[in-house]
Amino acid sequence: MHVFDGKTDFVQDTLSLIFFLLCVSECRGQISITQSPSTAAQPGETVKINCKISRDVIKHSGRDALSWYLQKPGEALKLLIYFASTRQSGTPSRFSGSGSNSDFTLTISGVQTEDAGHYYCMSDHGSYVLISNFKVI
Repeated sequence: MHVFDGKTDFVQDTLSLIFFLLCVSECRGQISITQSPSTAAQPGETVKINCKISRDVIKHSGRDALSWYLQKPGEALKLLIYFASTRQSGTPSRFSGSGSNSDFTLTISGVQTEDAGHYYCMSDHGSYVLISNFKVI
């Protein structure tokens, strides 16, 4: 299953599938994902969101299959980062992704009020996907 192609239609076309796969993977209990707790941040601060997975993500063309998404209240899910560190077109430069294998970080340098929302890390493990939620207020 190739789910990290970095295209914006990916979010719209597969959102239902992602949440289904999330349920399936959590029910199996084979892989767990831990994300930082929610946080309140002041404008200008640096926010780091960590995503730790109990097993390495798969690689697509040598790149880690980990993506970061943002959902603002009343809006659709938006892809920010794919392949762990590649910024999606239109994603502001204050967002950066880092990490490898099973430990990943999304950094927001100089957070702004419009960055408030739910952040999701999504990891690809071949036959299913895990997703985790983090809130910035």
